[in-house]
Amino acid sequence: MNNKKIGFIGAGNMATAIINGILKNNSDNAGHLAVFDLDTEKLALMTAKGISAADSCKALAAMCDIIVLAVKPQNYPEVLAEIKDTVRDDTVIVTIAAGISIDYIRQKLGKTCPAVRVMPNTPLLLGMGASALCRSDNISDADFDEVYKMFAFSGEAVILPESQMNAVIAVNGSSPAYIYLFAKAMVDYAASVGIDSETALRLVCKTFEGSAEMLRNSGDSPETLIQKVSSKGGTTIEAMKVLKDREVPKAIFDAMAACTKRAEELGA
Repeated sequence: MNNKKIGFIGAGNMATAIINGILKNNSDNAGHLAVFDLDTEKLALMTAKGISAADSCKALAAMCDIIVLAVKPQNYPEVLAEIKDTVRDDTVIVTIAAGISIDYIRQKLGKTCPAVRVMPNTPLLLGMGASALCRSDNISDADFDEVYKMFAFSGEAVILPESQMNAVIAVNGSSPAYIYLFAKAMVDYAASVGIDSETALRLVCKTFEGSAEMLRNSGDSPETLIQKVSSKGGTTIEAMKVLKDREVPKAIFDAMAACTKRAEELGA
């Protein structure tokens, strides 16, 4: 990391995951970090790691070169109003909230601050996140690289144009919930036929992990991998018939479209 001070407004799960990734890369980075949260217990956990604590959003903005807005979308107007007179024209603003655009941030601040919009996901908590980032046209390569590394330390990070940032929420931001729903259905079925739920969950999790590795490293497309599992006249093909008859692929597609639509509404 460079010598710029990075501040987090909000010390919840996502901020904690990002900070843990930074510290895991180099524990000395704690001296370059600051945080503010209304929850004093959360602040205490941060200061125990050697991170500076600010007593307000405004105070944090005054001491930092890069500010990560790690609060819920509904809290953005209040937070941005508090820091607008403190942030400098070259302060880098990072938003990780669904639907919050770079233009929204700039309008609320009344400044064309360099900015990065990020859509991370909750596996970031385990260092296995999947984050999509887009950058404003006036951010330096050095500053953007600094923000990019914050998320790359805790998993996969990709760069997209902002026009795709609402749609990508359905791909990586909300999608862990789809996978958990599928896992729950699989475990529920296992339990219905007498397989212990804990045993079933172990098998399901390892199957998901192995399937992800096949998608990543086999060189085959998802369609080809499905065909390789679905032997003619076998068991898998019967399951696939039911899923297709029930229009599960279409339901997933429609669910992702609904997710994107809601992201657009949040940013309106």
